[in-house]
Amino acid sequence: MRARDLGVKFEGETGLHNAITDVPGVTVGYSTIIEGEGPLEVGKGPIRTGVTAILPRGKQNEMKPIWAGTFSFNGNGEMTGTHWINDGGYFLSPICITNTHSVGTVHQAVVKWMIDNYQDQFLNEHLWAMPVVAETYDGVLNDINGLHVKEEHVLAAIQSAQSGELKEGNVGGGTGMICYGFKGGTGTSSRKLDIDGEEYHIGVLVQANYGKREWLKVSGVPVGEHLTENIVHTKEMGSIIVIIGTDIPMLPHQLKRLAKRASIGIGRSGSPGGNDSGDIFLAFSTANEMSIHQKEDPILTMKVTNDQQFDPIYEQACHAIDEAIINAMIAAESMSALKPSGKVVEAIDHERLMEVMKKYNC
Repeated sequence: MRARDLGVKFEGETGLHNAITDVPGVTVGYSTIIEGEGPLEVGKGPIRTGVTAILPRGKQNEMKPIWAGTFSFNGNGEMTGTHWINDGGYFLSPICITNTHSVGTVHQAVVKWMIDNYQDQFLNEHLWAMPVVAETYDGVLNDINGLHVKEEHVLAAIQSAQSGELKEGNVGGGTGMICYGFKGGTGTSSRKLDIDGEEYHIGVLVQANYGKREWLKVSGVPVGEHLTENIVHTKEMGSIIVIIGTDIPMLPHQLKRLAKRASIGIGRSGSPGGNDSGDIFLAFSTANEMSIHQKEDPILTMKVTNDQQFDPIYEQACHAIDEAIINAMIAAESMSALKPSGKVVEAIDHERLMEVMKKYNC
């Protein structure tokens, strides 16, 4: 079930699957770990976590730059590889998203995958791997200190990456996440737009684990003011990672500007950017495909979109981010809390949500 299936209205025209995979070439895979019930025993569980892998160009036999820009709206979180993205304007790895305490394991596993997948390049050239790995905190619902994400989970997520429709909610890195006091997780959406007679796509994927209940708005409706029951924590406990992909030709500085607009996208559902939240964003473009710089000519030529065309690009990215967050909540399923024990983080009730929406003629 997705937000549009319930009748929630969003602006803009989506791609075929209303997912980040509508950007040609982009694939996504998950590894979801759900094991055990009962009270928390560190190292034993219960386990509700995983890994999400985004491959901007799918599986290729050669590393190629993926042009990118990043932005940290609130920095209480981690996304590795961003120093080089900010300086060099590109990255070479899959993008993986997991829980806060599993970044190191995921990082090393992605390095291994890159060395194995690009054997000739790493064997014959002086190359290095700087993977992009991001996180949000799932310690309310998951034995986060048990360090249950292993190398095999990371490799499984990457190997399972595919195009087309995507699962949402309690999957991959989003398995144990909470959003606006409801069960949250992984969400995705996309938009189509025309630039000079050519059709392009903007796709987003979020790991939504942020916000307080009273902040929640759905298509402008103050839903959080009406659905006030079963709030496990009144304080914001998490973060949100937003990945924006597009096939629109952009230079890195333009992608950084696009990544900044995710601040507005996440704000549409009500967040002002909480103090304890890590709101970290990355935008990438699959256009301008070329070999790594070590193998290219001294002078490079890139196609670029005129800055005057960017207003609708920003607008559609914000629409897609907003929808992806609500999709994550709509698809999620309730989970019992570990801290505090005995509580349940409820999924948003679809019928009650739509009752509130109808009160506002939405």
